[in-house]
Amino acid sequence: MLMYPQINPIALQLGPIAIHWYGLTYLAAFALFYFLGTLRLKHEPYRSLVGAGAWQRKDIEDILFLGVVGVIVGGRLGYCLFYRPEFYLFNPLEIFKVWEGGMSFHGGMLGVIAAMVWFARSRARPFWQVMDFVAPCVPTGLAAGRVGNFINGELWGRFSSPDLPWGMVFPQSGSMLPRHPSQVYQFLLEGLLLFVLLWLYARKPRKQAQVSAFFLVGYGIFRFIAEFFREPDKIFAHPGNELGLRALDLSQGQWLCVPMILGGIALWVWASRREQAPPPVASKA
Repeated sequence: MLMYPQINPIALQLGPIAIHWYGLTYLAAFALFYFLGTLRLKHEPYRSLVGAGAWQRKDIEDILFLGVVGVIVGGRLGYCLFYRPEFYLFNPLEIFKVWEGGMSFHGGMLGVIAAMVWFARSRARPFWQVMDFVAPCVPTGLAAGRVGNFINGELWGRFSSPDLPWGMVFPQSGSMLPRHPSQVYQFLLEGLLLFVLLWLYARKPRKQAQVSAFFLVGYGIFRFIAEFFREPDKIFAHPGNELGLRALDLSQGQWLCVPMILGGIALWVWASRREQAPPPVASKA
């Protein structure tokens, strides 16, 4: 049994300015995305695209900027709608207090999708070509976010067996009983393992939308598994009531993963049967 190391969430204090570890993990996530994006340019079909359809580093920079906006806006609105709708309905100004925490992956994903729709249309690129470019670069950012969760001592797991060697006591949870370090589980599953599998899958030529479908299914499955070990969120306006549907004793996070998995499977099947347009070739003139 381990004791959670009480880590100061502030990495650096410069007078009234505080730099939080959680913010640094976001910066790390964005830096990893840019680095992986430059490597992704060497994969097919992006390496072979020429002319107006050619991909450049400028595209990565634009995608990153729009993605950041999508993550922040979508993640915050998703948290308010999916996890605490009643509270924010009666306290709408609290939505803007992002510094107090409260972000949702599923909302952030919807925000990124909306941003990529705009990018694809503004650049006259196929939407699924854009999403397939982005998908393999995302899991490392998710892993960085879970590191931030662990440093903050938040999103701890359910109670574990006292005999579990890595069971950890989180005093801030209000209990001194060992729990699963679910942040670490999610770091390993949704972050590192999903990245390795998705990156290897995306390195070979695939039909448009298949890489995106792989991400949806992979993340949905790994998050669904991790939720069995993660303490369900609470509705703060109604203490003691677990958030999420009671049916099948699944958490809110698991119910949000179900359409991801089903949608990913349907997308992969649709993409495998869809006729693909040949990539543009360089002119010999």
